[in-house]
Amino acid sequence: MTAMTVKAQDLRQDSLQMLTSLGDSCMKQYNTLEALRYYRQAYAIAKAISSTKAVQSLDLPLDKLERLPEEKQMEIIERLRKSAEQSAVVSCSIQAKLADCYYKRACYRDASELLKTIPEDSLSHEAFRQLAYSYQKQGDTDSYVYWAGRLVSHYPMDGEMVAGLTLGYTRQDQAWKGIETARRYYSADSTNILVNRALADAYFMDRQFDKAATQYEQLLAQGDSTFNTLYSLGMSYGRIDSLERAYQCLLPAMYLSQMKHQGCAYRLGVVCVDTKRYEEGLGYLNLALELMKPDTTVMKAITLSQGEGYYLTADYNEAVEAWKQHLAFNPGSVATYYNIANAYMYLLSDKDQAEAYYRQFLDLARKEEKPTEKLTQMIQNAEDVLKAFEKMRKIKHKSR
Repeated sequence: MTAMTVKAQDLRQDSLQMLTSLGDSCMKQYNTLEALRYYRQAYAIAKAISSTKAVQSLDLPLDKLERLPEEKQMEIIERLRKSAEQSAVVSCSIQAKLADCYYKRACYRDASELLKTIPEDSLSHEAFRQLAYSYQKQGDTDSYVYWAGRLVSHYPMDGEMVAGLTLGYTRQDQAWKGIETARRYYSADSTNILVNRALADAYFMDRQFDKAATQYEQLLAQGDSTFNTLYSLGMSYGRIDSLERAYQCLLPAMYLSQMKHQGCAYRLGVVCVDTKRYEEGLGYLNLALELMKPDTTVMKAITLSQGEGYYLTADYNEAVEAWKQHLAFNPGSVATYYNIANAYMYLLSDKDQAEAYYRQFLDLARKEEKPTEKLTQMIQNAEDVLKAFEKMRKIKHKSR
């Protein structure tokens, strides 16, 4: 190695240390934008240093290459060098710092891509958590469960990750694995509320309702009287026919939901009827029915857009049906009656339906105190059509 090469490497090493220090300083000030710029530069230099070292230490099979033509030798050597450069490992600390910055800026894909290449025994506890959570925040449950599992194998008393892993297994329809995971922790610490919640939910999803009830009762004893605990406990008792206890849990859960949880209202109504609280039960069932109705504002927008979409794609029957649904949520929509009438008149050749909807349109439109110019024209068109219908009826009557 020449003196010039050594000097160049020393300069790069100095630049690497300076950029890393600047990035660290920015992170202390919570300035992730500037920190990201410095860490990226540091990472690029670290990658270059690592690639150079990898190429320099490359053990070329010269004795075998000598048997090949010179052109082929050069091609193989170049490939080996490129492979060494690409596989060169960057300092774990630089990767972790850059990944930490990405994570704090919600760049979860970039964070996970960096962290997953670091050997597990070189990952700090915080970096390990960031790796698992990065996949969770990307919606990649399989990868989250894998890395959460690896973390728990290294840090078995991290209750938050144990709870997350338990729920992850439950969401994968492997509640039994979640139960095993939580039980291992529970044998050492039975007081962690997060783990106890996850264990109770796993029992419930595994249809072990008696064990779920016991676990939820423990949560209540620990002071965890949240809506989810009371609701799930009431559901569990309902499944094992302890209806009185189910009622005692669902009632306060309903109050905690401010009387807005449709599932709780329904379950409470059923339990009330089954325990002969008929009037109370009917009240909750009616409330559940009311809560289950769709949002009128949203349905107005959806059905109106559906009608327009079907109309523009020449699917006129479906357009009319969508507009009729729109009227169910917005019965005062003058234009919708007019659109339906026009569709029946000019596109579907159903004069009877056209006449009926024109008349409904006019009934509403004539009530407008200050009709717009467009509405005035629509009224005139509808009146002209109805006059034509009336004229045709008179002609038919005379011809008989």
